[in-house]
Amino acid sequence: MNMSAEEYGKYVQKMSPGSTLGRDLLRAFFVGGAICMLGQGLMLLYQSLGAAEADAATWCSVTLIALSALATGLGWYDDLAKFAGAGSLVPITGFSNAVASPALEFKTEGWVTGMAVKIFTIAGPVLVFGTTASVIYGGILCLIR
Repeated sequence: MNMSAEEYGKYVQKMSPGSTLGRDLLRAFFVGGAICMLGQGLMLLYQSLGAAEADAATWCSVTLIALSALATGLGWYDDLAKFAGAGSLVPITGFSNAVASPALEFKTEGWVTGMAVKIFTIAGPVLVFGTTASVIYGGILCLIR
């Protein structure tokens, strides 16, 4: 089959699926926003129960991590990620999911050789990079001041 470049371009355009970028952006925005609203609601709840702002922030983080790990274990976080895309990667919940997922995947290999070894498969490089970057940025900040 001989096609000109123009004919081939039309063929490719006809066969290519339409872009879902707008829909994906809206889903990410609203789901990410909902997770952040949940965090803010938890902060306000803990403060109304008498916690200082710093303590409320700590309890909020702990609660979001626990809820994310629970949702990962129940298989709900994967469904949320398929629906929301990047909106499910709100830092603390996404990180909790990244730590819990490999551990669950390898739990059949045992506590030590499975879960304990594999738990940082995805999160380990993030921790190393984050720690290294913070040391470098802190050193630069000390030199600037």
